[in-house]
Amino acid sequence: MNIPMVDLQGQYQTLKSEIEPAMMAALESCQYILGPNVQAFEKEAAEYLGVKHCIGVASGTDALHLALMAAGVGEGDEVITTPFTFIATAEAISYVGATPVFVDIDPKTFNMDLSQVEAAITDKTTAVIPVHLFGQPVDMPALLDICNKHDLKIVEDCAQSFGAHINGRQTGSFGNLGAFSFFPSKNLGCYGDGGLISTNSDELAEHVKVLRNHGMTKRYHHTELGFNSRLDELQAVILRIKLKHIDEYNSNRRRVDAEYKKNMADTDVIMPFEDGTGYHVYHQYTCLHPKRDAIMKALQDAGIACAIYYPIPLHQQDVYKDVCQGQSLPVTENVTKNCFSLPVYPELEADKIKRICDTIKQAL
Repeated sequence: MNIPMVDLQGQYQTLKSEIEPAMMAALESCQYILGPNVQAFEKEAAEYLGVKHCIGVASGTDALHLALMAAGVGEGDEVITTPFTFIATAEAISYVGATPVFVDIDPKTFNMDLSQVEAAITDKTTAVIPVHLFGQPVDMPALLDICNKHDLKIVEDCAQSFGAHINGRQTGSFGNLGAFSFFPSKNLGCYGDGGLISTNSDELAEHVKVLRNHGMTKRYHHTELGFNSRLDELQAVILRIKLKHIDEYNSNRRRVDAEYKKNMADTDVIMPFEDGTGYHVYHQYTCLHPKRDAIMKALQDAGIACAIYYPIPLHQQDVYKDVCQGQSLPVTENVTKNCFSLPVYPELEADKIKRICDTIKQAL
């Protein structure tokens, strides 16, 4: 039996009796754009995240893009972020005409190394995008101290961290704005593209609402160039149902982590690290070993999915060669040569985890 990276089919079957009648009700209502389910999901998400406002948008990339625009980041600005993330983080910076400035990562957490942030600040720096990578929260209290000292905006990239928190305070509630993705494989995922922006600012929330809907303040009155970036009503139906289960899903992801670590305790594979700063929700399960390629081949031969997140860091991507001009970030570069990700999803059973671990041990 093959083991996938994520079992969307299995999860759907457990939710089928909730999803299908709710979808039919939405279809029969014929309210498809910014309808009652989008409004209800925005309210429910805001309550869960502990923020005043949540605004649904079309994707996680759009969430980052519109959040930066609403924060006033634009042409000529610099935004500090990590090179070890999906390219959407940097794309959003480039979309608004700003320049991404990459700093190296912590070798254990894989999150941005906060000790390097201040040295990267210039008179052009206006914002920082911390990425809560693979579901592990960045040390936001420490980053807030830095950004408050230098009067910098914070847009949290929470694409992989829905439900992760620091002492009960959710990621997405620390910065000026938070940006979430609901890509199907996320901890909270819909059945297509979807995104969300969180904020405690009334002003920023209203600006995002204008930006997501063609720059309209009221029907056919356009105050600025906006976008068509609205969360789909049918996706909101899915998200409302899954939001009720998110804590259970994340708890089970942590169970999977414990099983992996128990089975791999007698190996030299470096397993995901928790720094104690916050509650890790294991969106991806990323390990390190110099014999990565041999491990991955053995897994693939055994019908077990595996992947590399991410094989080429952003500062070495062709699209950013001119920006980075041969910049060296040694920790990131070492991690990308040795990292590999194993299956992780709430429904992953202990016997399958043991099979995955036994396959790795045989490969070593």
